[in-house]
Amino acid sequence: MKRVGIVYHPLNEGAFSLAQKLADFLDTRGVSSWLCSAREGEQTREQVTGTNLILTIGGDGTILRAAQAVVPQSIPITGINLGKLGFMTELAADEAMSKLPALLAGEGWIDERAMLEAELNTGKGKESKRFFALNDVVIARGEIARIIHVEATIDGEPLTTYKADGVIVATATGSTGYSLAASGPILHPNSCQFLLVPIMPHLSLSSTLVLPSETIVNLRIGTIHKAILSIDGHISLPLAGGAAITIKHSPVKTRFLRVSPRTSFYSTLEQKLKG
Repeated sequence: MKRVGIVYHPLNEGAFSLAQKLADFLDTRGVSSWLCSAREGEQTREQVTGTNLILTIGGDGTILRAAQAVVPQSIPITGINLGKLGFMTELAADEAMSKLPALLAGEGWIDERAMLEAELNTGKGKESKRFFALNDVVIARGEIARIIHVEATIDGEPLTTYKADGVIVATATGSTGYSLAASGPILHPNSCQFLLVPIMPHLSLSSTLVLPSETIVNLRIGTIHKAILSIDGHISLPLAGGAAITIKHSPVKTRFLRVSPRTSFYSTLEQKLKG
């Protein structure tokens, strides 16, 4: 490897210090590096071209930001955990230095994860906006504590109008996140299926749908109360009535470079859920 990016959590104590240590180590190996705060998405995007590996220092949230920054490139990510849960992270902070030579040597294996592609159309002559999500796309009620109406269409066929606090469309990776808190099922992280999960539905369809990868979901805000669009929990946009979001499986995948032995997802699931 010739160039490595290091994306660190700016509010996590010790993250920047570890990032500097890793950068110094890379320099001794003749590998160029760059450092960037996970909160500076645009700055990260400007530096990813020509990068062979991205190290993230923080938790799953830092990985989510890095994954969006590298789209549509297929740069592998290795997460170093300074958070609590670390479902997607690979290394503990105290083993990062010892495992880095193996990463630089190209050892390990690639773990590919499906992403979602969401297109927001607000109408009124405005151009649509496109987003990518590794975890989930969420439509939720705004600051007013009232349910919203979300008209759902699957592959062009009307499904239902959700009357709920919101709707989650989650990848298999995201099935252990907000979707799980909303009583959605857990999918194997390498699955290409995705989920449609209502949040606190009231007198409307309450079942979660597990959708094939080729499915196209359209969600339209059918209420005068303002709603919010959330992408992976950190991109947040207000939505007015009539706004429509089309969500589908993305051809772009997030790739993780892992050096730990391949273990069963199910054998460690309970331990990870308990934190």
